Parts: sequence; C-alpha cells; structure tokens
Amino acid sequence: MGAAGSANGAGSRCRLHDLRQVREIVSTHRWIRSEWFLAVSILTSLAFLLLGDRLAAESGDVAVQAAVFIWLFVTILWSAMAVVRHAEHLAERLGEPLGTLILTLAVTAIEAASISAVMLHSPDEPTVMRDTIFAVIMIILNGMVGTSLLVGAWRHREQSYNLQGANIYLGVIVPLAVMSLIMPNYTQTTPGPTLSFYQREFLAVMCVGLYAAFLAVQTGRHRGYFALEAGDEGHRHELAGGASAPGASTWHHAILLLAYMIPVVYLAEQFGEPIDHMIGRLRAPAALGGVIIAALVATPEGLGAVRSALANHLQRSVNICLGSLLATIGLTIPLMIVVAHLMGATIYLGLQGTSFVMLLLTLAVSVLTFGSGRTNVLQGAVHLLLFIAYILLIFQG
Repeated sequence: MGAAGSANGAGSRCRLHDLRQVREIVSTHRWIRSEWFLAVSILTSLAFLLLGDRLAAESGDVAVQAAVFIWLFVTILWSAMAVVRHAEHLAERLGEPLGTLILTLAVTAIEAASISAVMLHSPDEPTVMRDTIFAVIMIILNGMVGTSLLVGAWRHREQSYNLQGANIYLGVIVPLAVMSLIMPNYTQTTPGPTLSFYQREFLAVMCVGLYAAFLAVQTGRHRGYFALEAGDEGHRHELAGGASAPGASTWHHAILLLAYMIPVVYLAEQFGEPIDHMIGRLRAPAALGGVIIAALVATPEGLGAVRSALANHLQRSVNICLGSLLATIGLTIPLMIVVAHLMGATIYLGLQGTSFVMLLLTLAVSVLTFGSGRTNVLQGAVHLLLFIAYILLIFQG
C-alpha cells in the first residue's frame, strides 16, 4: 500500500513537472511570435554597421536608394510600434508620473535622433526641425484627431470626453506652438525667422517648464480631468496594443523596451541620408523630409488613438493625440535647440506662407472642436480635409 502511494506521488510529481515544461514551451513560443521583429531590427542594425559605407557608395543606383529607404522606414516604424507597446505596459505597471515619462521620453528620443540625423546630413537645411514639428502638429491635430473622430462617430454617432482635460491640453499646446513657430517671424533681434541665443534659451526653458507643470497637473490633484469615468483606466491595458505575455514582469518590458530602442535610435541616425537621396531624386520640397520623420513618430500612437475611438473610449483617444503632441513640442524643441547649439547649426523656426495660415487655422478649429465635450462626424471630416489641404500645399504651395 505504501509502495503504491509512493508510486502515485512520484507519478503526480512527474506529471506536474511535465505540465510546467509544456507551459514554459508554450510561453516561449508566444514570446517568439510577439517579439520576432526584434531579431530583424538587430540584424538590420548590424547590416548598416558593417555595410553602411558600401551602401552609401552605391547610392547612385535608384533601385538601391529605394530599397534602402523602404527597408529602413519599415524597420524603424515597426520597431517604434514595439517601443510604444512596451512603454505602455510599463506605464500601466509603474503608474504616474513615471509611466507617462517613460512613454514620452521613448517617443521623443526616436524623433530627436531622426531630426539630428537629417540635420547632420543636410547642414544647409536649417528648416528641418521647424518642418518636422509643424508636420507633427498637422498629422496629430488634423490626421489623427480627424480619423479618430470620424470613425468613432461613424460607429457610435456621438462620443464624449472630459472638456476640462481637453482645455488644459490646448491651453498649453496653443501658446507653445505660437511662441515656437510664429513668434520668430516678428522678433527684431535677428534677421529672418530665427531667434537670438537668449530667445532660444528662454523658449527651451519655457517648453520644459510648461510641460513639467502640465505633468504635475495631470498626475496630481487634477488627474480626474483626463478620465471620462472611473472605469476608463480599466481599459488602458486593452487599448495599449494587446495583452501582455502571461507572467511578464516590469523588468521583462523594460529590457525589451531598451532592446528595441537601441536599434531604433541607431537606424534613425542612418535614415538621414536615404531621406536626402529620395527628396533630391524626386525633386520634392524639403518639407517632405519633416513629414516622413513625423509619420514615423506619430503612426504607432495614431493607431492606438483610432482603436480607442472605435472601441468608444474617446477620452483615451484624446489623451493619446493631445498628449503626444504636447510631449513633442514640450520636449523635442528644447532638445533640438541644444543639439543645434552643439552642432553650431542655424535653425529657422518661423513658418512662412501657407504653412503660417494652416497652423493658425488648425489651432482655431481644434479649439472649436474640443469646446463642447461631445464630438460628431462633421468635426472629424473638417480635420481630415485640413490634413489633405496640408499635404496638397506641400507640393502646390
């Protein structure tokens, strides 16, 4: 009897051991399926590290130029989406304000690396930063917001959001956009759409200061302004881009975020030359380079905003759109001012011609759109038409 009991106990332990092994194998397979692009990102980085000079030497070949551009664009975009996904999981686990800082700093690092690469490869193009910031504003306030409002209202007729939170976002975005992209046209200290050294320093300090004050409001006593109802936070993980792997820890996501970030930053620095070649080959406007960089940065978060609107969580969509835009203006501009100073590069900030008008129109329409607490199809259509007008004016301005 005792021997039989011992045999049964040993058999149970063996079955438990086999079950654990099966679970570990399944978990490993799931991890490989979800993170397979990390290997592509690393191999691409190694290819450009070892063969970058050879690819540059063959840059006169149109086919090589097109292949390198598409290869880098897809790799950076897909990896950036993975960075945002893991940053969202970290934000959920670590809470505020640390979670928000991780997400915004990750996206800002990608954008800053891309802009720096283009500035380095095109030192005679002082408008790169201005064009990129303006493109981000147009893509987010018109493209992302318009698509989110249109598809959300098309499915759910009307959608609600917290009016106080939207007003706080716009209350910081509007003055920063005007001070950064309009005021340089009217300063008298320096000629052209530029700022003097002390004016640039003031602008950088103001951007960082207002963004820090916003974070204190968003994560402190007024955090309720950024949620429509108490249950909204429960949907955060669902809308962040998929469920986390079973048993995934904070360190798991932190390590994977860094693993994706390192190749992304390196490849973003390699992206400057293909952008220059493409614009030169197509004889396209220089502003197109800013649109490409902005699209790389805004697309991952834009997909999340549209998913949220379709799921009838417009508050989450508003937080993504307006929050990412505020982070871009509040963090990228100061960082690029420092980079330009270290490089000894001149940067033009003031918008000219049709871009000037489009910025004012977009800011005015955005204030009207987020002025009632409810949205409809017409508002989304207006923003999308403004985005189409912006793209058209790049080529026919």
